Amino acid sequence: MVWVPVRSTRTDRRAPLRAPTPRCPTMSLEWLMDWSWSLDGLRDFIATGIQSFRDCDATALVAVACLLVLFVWYCYHVGREQPRAYATVNALMQSAEANGVQNGYVYCHSPECVRCTPHDGLNQKLYHNLQEYAKRYSWSGMGRIHKGIREQGRYLNSRPSIQKPEVFFLPDLPTMPYFSRDAQKHDVELLERNFQTILCEFETLYKAFSNCSLPQGWKMNSTPSGEWFTFYLVNQGMCVPRNCRRCPRTYRLLGSLRTCIGNNVFGNACISVLSPGTVIAEHYGPTNIRIRCHLGLKTPSNCELVVGGEPQCWAEGRCLLFDDSFLHTAFHEGPPEEGPRVVFMVDLWHPNVAAAERQALDFIFAPGR
Repeated sequence: MVWVPVRSTRTDRRAPLRAPTPRCPTMSLEWLMDWSWSLDGLRDFIATGIQSFRDCDATALVAVACLLVLFVWYCYHVGREQPRAYATVNALMQSAEANGVQNGYVYCHSPECVRCTPHDGLNQKLYHNLQEYAKRYSWSGMGRIHKGIREQGRYLNSRPSIQKPEVFFLPDLPTMPYFSRDAQKHDVELLERNFQTILCEFETLYKAFSNCSLPQGWKMNSTPSGEWFTFYLVNQGMCVPRNCRRCPRTYRLLGSLRTCIGNNVFGNACISVLSPGTVIAEHYGPTNIRIRCHLGLKTPSNCELVVGGEPQCWAEGRCLLFDDSFLHTAFHEGPPEEGPRVVFMVDLWHPNVAAAERQALDFIFAPGR
């Protein structure tokens, strides 16, 4: 025996004082129990379903159709999007507002940060990140990074005292305390052409020092003597949105640099100010994969940078490139009336780090990874 659903007649919606009837039929328990799967029953069921949709309110159908289209679009969008392990500097600028921003300076709160925590187990973590990158992309061109991670402990412990990066050493890179301007010619020339732009924005910022000891956005660093202030636009791969908004032209300039490190914890960009009588203690940078660029904004007399035992002087409007994984220090011994020494500092890729290696290092050392 085949049970056939009875089609309900359509009621006149304009008829007055008629008891409301359900517009969409529902399946009762008895209907489920008595249903017998047959071609006739299936045909009548489909016909009933079509008639039910016709009887339903048009507005509800439109709403359901819109939701279905949105759901299909969302599935397509998620399915075609490639997973990203890191964001660009522009994207980080929006996300950094939700992270630890105090006095305009991004502080690290992550116990996983390679810059702020002990390095026990760091090699295993880096190797895991490299394997994850290789699975998503390729092992091609990863030989030097693989070698560096596999033997990182030996490299860091056996390096001569003149060069001891604190976090990561990439083997087989040319080693020298200073680099010529041609090492990153495009970016050097671009920075020097915009010298006046950066200087003007610094002078506007520096006026705030007349009103308070440490204006918002500035960070005071510890020194054996004197005062050393920094105003970060990018700190350890993270933008400082409030500071970037106060230096909009300088921030936009960073986006025009071809070799600026912006997507990993080794990338920084800031204005660095040394007051007269300041000495920065000797220290090592975290890695040799970058070269640090100083664009001189204000360079009084008796100011020097010493890298690997070799002294150099800054010049206004000129860039000075050096490898900060070498032991280095800086000092300002000029007279107080000449004012502070000021440079715009930005981290650029070491010219001998290949494009494939840069992409992998950005993935391995992405902020928060």
